[in-house]
Amino acid sequence: MSIEEKLAARGLALPDPPQPLGSYTATSQAGDLLFISGQLPLRDGKVVWQGQLGRDLTLEQGRQAAELAALNVLAQIRAHVGSFDRLDHIVRVEGHVTSAQGWLQQPAVIDGASDLFAEVLGEKAGHARAAYSHFQQPGNAAVILVVIAQLRRLTASARRRTSPSGSRRRRARAA
Repeated sequence: MSIEEKLAARGLALPDPPQPLGSYTATSQAGDLLFISGQLPLRDGKVVWQGQLGRDLTLEQGRQAAELAALNVLAQIRAHVGSFDRLDHIVRVEGHVTSAQGWLQQPAVIDGASDLFAEVLGEKAGHARAAYSHFQQPGNAAVILVVIAQLRRLTASARRRTSPSGSRRRRARAA
């Protein structure tokens, strides 16, 4: 079953990847690592889950915010590589949780993202993780996820098929 089919079985679909909210790119690739900029719980350009966990939002709402941010991470990966075939695995997840003073359940909030990754990515989901607490974050977002993913390298034949210079060489040989 594809990742999109697994999401559909949960009543979810990948959104369009959110556009950056500042002067940066949503993704940056270095070698086989894909760095995904902080993804908020955005839907249709609006932060859905706002406020502090433990004051304005419950643990369950925080988990839902983390899940929505994880969907946006997946949307960024698909937009960058075109499909999930090249995704080797999620390497690291950093979860930033807006929390009331004394509230200590940040790891349980980020489980919302980790659990979604595990359910839809299977063995590609294994990752190292950190959860941080903040008093306030951009857009008053309850959660922000920063993710590093490893991509499979393109084979030489796949690079030739996707490279403009490779197609020129094939045309030159055919002529």
